[in-house]
Amino acid sequence: MSALRRTTEEWVSEDWAAVAKTINERVHELGWKQRELAERSQVSQAIVREIQNHTVERKRSDRTLEALALALGLHPQHLLAVLHGRIPPAPGQPREDMEDAVSARLAVIELRLSQITDQLAELNASIAGLVGRDGTRRG
Repeated sequence: MSALRRTTEEWVSEDWAAVAKTINERVHELGWKQRELAERSQVSQAIVREIQNHTVERKRSDRTLEALALALGLHPQHLLAVLHGRIPPAPGQPREDMEDAVSARLAVIELRLSQITDQLAELNASIAGLVGRDGTRRG
């Protein structure tokens, strides 16, 4: 999905700094260099560097984060959970059911859309109180 089409909720809820911190702590625990993580995960060293240093914030494939998590010995969805502010699953825990994940994201989108609709209604009411039907300013 292009950056322009991403929802406000996705932008707000993604914590790439937390992902970088998690990766850096685990790499340090393992005594690895960046190149070793790149090789083990099959993710380019340039992308690993961007994520680790939190220099470029862009949408990454879930597969990229899963490959990094697996290489680090974490649950495949660990970094995705960190990214979205959720508690990471335990290493042996089954993968999240995709249907449940889609339903949860849809619920968040619907809630946010409802909030935006309410804000627009309030804004329209405020504007209507300031401007007459003929477009002239009241009071």
